[in-house]
Amino acid sequence: MTHTINSRNAYPGKPAQHGSPCPTGHGSGLALLCALLLLAALTLPAVAEAPSSDPFAAALELLNQSSFVKKAEAVKAIERLDHPQGLPVLRALLNGDLHARAEDGRFFIVRDKGGELELIDALSGEVTVTATKDGLKKVIINNQLRLALRAAVARLSLSNEDPAVRLSAVEEIMNDLDEAALGVLRAALAREADGGVREGMENALALGDLESPQRKVRQAAVTKLGASLSSVVRNRLTRLMDDPSEDPAVRAAARRSVSAMRFRLQIYGFFETVFFGLSLGAVLVLASIGLAITFGVMGVINMAHGELMMLGAYTTYVVQQWMPGHLDVSLFVAIPLAFLVSGLAGIAIERGVIRFLYGRPLETLLATFGISLVLQQAVRTIFSPLNRSVSTPAWMSGSLEINNALTLTYNRLYITAFGLLVFAGLVMLLKRTRLGLEVRAVAQNRSMAKAMGIRTEWVDAMTFGLGSGIAGIAGVALSQLTNVGPNLGQSYIVDCFMVVVFGGVGNLWGTLVGGLSLGIVNKFLEPSAGAVLAKILVLVFIIVYIQKRPRGLFPQKGRAAES
Repeated sequence: MTHTINSRNAYPGKPAQHGSPCPTGHGSGLALLCALLLLAALTLPAVAEAPSSDPFAAALELLNQSSFVKKAEAVKAIERLDHPQGLPVLRALLNGDLHARAEDGRFFIVRDKGGELELIDALSGEVTVTATKDGLKKVIINNQLRLALRAAVARLSLSNEDPAVRLSAVEEIMNDLDEAALGVLRAALAREADGGVREGMENALALGDLESPQRKVRQAAVTKLGASLSSVVRNRLTRLMDDPSEDPAVRAAARRSVSAMRFRLQIYGFFETVFFGLSLGAVLVLASIGLAITFGVMGVINMAHGELMMLGAYTTYVVQQWMPGHLDVSLFVAIPLAFLVSGLAGIAIERGVIRFLYGRPLETLLATFGISLVLQQAVRTIFSPLNRSVSTPAWMSGSLEINNALTLTYNRLYITAFGLLVFAGLVMLLKRTRLGLEVRAVAQNRSMAKAMGIRTEWVDAMTFGLGSGIAGIAGVALSQLTNVGPNLGQSYIVDCFMVVVFGGVGNLWGTLVGGLSLGIVNKFLEPSAGAVLAKILVLVFIIVYIQKRPRGLFPQKGRAAES
């Protein structure tokens, strides 16, 4: 016998409810469920009318596809969208910094911040810090997509507020010119106000005109490009000049333009070599003027002069370790401290050793050489034998770009100016102060100066301390050009003696002229002879010159000349 159960009579004693979609009464749970269903039915049309996704988010999702074709479509979509995160995302993708998180599909720009990872949300730009990349997978690109990314980043950068960024974008576009890129450049040129950026855009458009079927257009473009110094332009004109299928008139114009470009490059190359020579010469002057003072006044061959420079460089390193959050001002603190540390060390050397050896130059040479070894070993014991890297402040980083052929690095520019400033300050000290007057008196005639009541022992100590302090300042400058290590001074001590002897023992102006001259000559010899052979040739030249003029360029008068 089969029993059929009617759902409306499933609960005995309860009348069936007619005309109502949900039962009521004691079934309060069912009533709540009906209310929720009714609310969902009312809100369903509003949800259906909302947009399904953000276009920028949708473009990002395509980057997570395995197909590089889809990723290329994503790059084009991101470039078309005017989204504030578009350019950072494309740059991160190009540099390999864009990652996707598997658990929620979110994209992050990952940057290393000294042991910690900074995660920047690709959609919102929100920043979080983490220690690992757990759950993050790098978005992979290929070479073809990398080329497309470079062009897209360059095109987006054309709207940047910084003229340098826009000019860099123009140069990037010049490497991959097509009709779309030329159209973007024409539109950007109409609103560009900076003269340098406009010139770069005009050169890029002229490069595009080289593909024109009209000979006059190509010839005019070649003439226009002749004023440029860009390597991209020069290489393109060189290929055009050697193209046998090109019109002879266009090839002749290209030949003239390339010749003019090469001549200007030689001129700017000459000035760049002079600048590097002056910067090297300024370092030599800064390292040598302290030695010129001690050698000229006291007749002491100080072989520990390089180690005094080393102490100044290590002082800079220590100051930066004490001021990790104030890198930009650490050099201004290190300069006086380096002067004090090296100056006090020099006074201690003079009072403890050298004052007993006056009149015996060979013994002072050996004694100071031994002191240099002691200072080197002390530094190795305190700081270890490894080189220490001194950071360069932001205001000394980078370079001043005059044009595409002439670039001056800020660190060498500042060091050159600093060396000349220290030289001027030392000249004023020796000319306008009592200490300077007594130093000059002792240098010219020690016996007469002592008879006039000048405390020559005190002058010797102060002079040696002054020369040693300036060596410490030179060490601060050298810390911005090379690594700081126990052998730093040994790399410059021979050059310092060459400058002092060539310029004239004890003569500051001779040290200035000699240092700058040797620096420039060295830089002009290096490209053809090499760095080592260039120094050897300079040394041979000085030896020959001293044979003819034993007192150097500017001979010292007084006691040094008589001896």
